[in-house]
Amino acid sequence: MSYAIAAAGTGGHVYPGLAIAEELVRRGVDKQDIVFIGGDRLEAKVYPEEGYPFLGLRLQSLSRSLSVENLRLPFVVRAAARRARDELRSRGVKVVLGMGSYVTVPVGWAAHGLGIPLFLHEQNGKAGLANKIMSRWAETTFVSFDETRGVWRSETVGTPVRRSFAAASRADLRHVAFARYGLDPGTVVVGVFGGSLGAGVLNAAAGSIARSWDGPAISLLHLVGARNVDAIDTSGARVPWIVVGYEDAMEYFYVASDFVVSRAGGVAVAEIAATHTPSILVPGLFGGGHQTSNAIAMERAGAAVYLPEEDISSLGSVVRMLVADPSGRRAMAKAAASVARVDAADRIATVLVSAHG
Repeated sequence: MSYAIAAAGTGGHVYPGLAIAEELVRRGVDKQDIVFIGGDRLEAKVYPEEGYPFLGLRLQSLSRSLSVENLRLPFVVRAAARRARDELRSRGVKVVLGMGSYVTVPVGWAAHGLGIPLFLHEQNGKAGLANKIMSRWAETTFVSFDETRGVWRSETVGTPVRRSFAAASRADLRHVAFARYGLDPGTVVVGVFGGSLGAGVLNAAAGSIARSWDGPAISLLHLVGARNVDAIDTSGARVPWIVVGYEDAMEYFYVASDFVVSRAGGVAVAEIAATHTPSILVPGLFGGGHQTSNAIAMERAGAAVYLPEEDISSLGSVVRMLVADPSGRRAMAKAAASVARVDAADRIATVLVSAHG
């Protein structure tokens, strides 16, 4: 075993790790020489399905509120670090990459204790707690924004996205995407999604728009999250409202959409930029506000409209504004292209291979 990638939780950590692994494979690394380490969430499904070895640790994230569960956290982390250390040693791992989230801490400590080079990636403009803790021991922390603060020895590379996003061409794929979702090509397509798990606030806002719309012809392409799909009631909609639980080929979603309404996680922002998609970004209020910094950076670049969650009631009017302004959408798409860093996975993989020796 040559490489270990620690990634757990949501798609925001899981899919960038997968993009980097794919670049390692392109350089001749065998899939069986890349072990992913995580917990029992999305990563436990995605990585084995892609053919990579997977090690599941017993993990627990830090609760942001006062909780008895937090008292157990040091013991859980210590046990996970011991297991990770034993596995890294027995598998002969030479390089470790942490993608943030709680799994980065025990795996990072294990790597440091064994003298294995540790690298990190931070997807957001405001570094997460795990990367803040571990960056002092990392060789390099790769970051997505020049403005990222809170980590040591950073290098700006962007957020890794899979090659399928960089290669996604609206001219070539749009008709395929329309057929995939059953969309009407005579409408402006508004894509709505809240990340791999969905977002209740955006789901409710999309429903409100669908039932009250009285403007130009639009279609709503709505990714609601697999756990929410059965709860969505499309009755009373005044526009075509296509509801999808989960999409594992997100490039089709972006290609189909004239613009999107989205959370502002690091991966979402990277995919939006890579596919040159105009956006309305509604940051989540969780995670210490890291999504807000992402949204502000995109708005400053001219690529997005930043809409705070407390102003979600005005989403309909912002959607109406973009629907009526095709030249404005073209300018936003051009700005998104200007901030896209589609070579992030390639650059990180290059460093990891060099560190491996």
